Amino acid sequence: MTTASFGIGEVVRHRFFPFRGIIFDVDPEFANTEEWWEAIPEDIRPAKDQPFYHLLAENDDQTYVAYVSQQNLLPDENGAPVLHPAVSEMFERMPDGSYRLKSQHRH
Repeated sequence: MTTASFGIGEVVRHRFFPFRGIIFDVDPEFANTEEWWEAIPEDIRPAKDQPFYHLLAENDDQTYVAYVSQQNLLPDENGAPVLHPAVSEMFERMPDGSYRLKSQHRH
C-alpha cells in the first residue's frame, strides 16, 4: 500500500483533466464501486492499491465532488482560492492562502 502524498486541505489539480480542488477526505486505497472504476477508460484507469482523494472540485464551468487516484493528482501552484460553495462550510482560508479544516469537521 502506498502512503498518501497529499493531505486534507491541500489544493491539487488533475494530471490530465482541467480541474482543481481541495482534498477533504482520503481513502488509503480504492473505496468506490466497481462500476465507477470500470467506467474509466482502460488506458488511463488507475491502480486500486493507492490512496484515493475526495475533492471539492471546480473547472471553468461547474463545481462538484471528485474522487481521484493519487497517481492522477499534482500540487496546484495557482494560488487562487477554490470557489466550490462547500469550501467555506468545511475550511477556513489562512493568510498564506492555504486551507485548514474547521474544528467542527476534525476527527
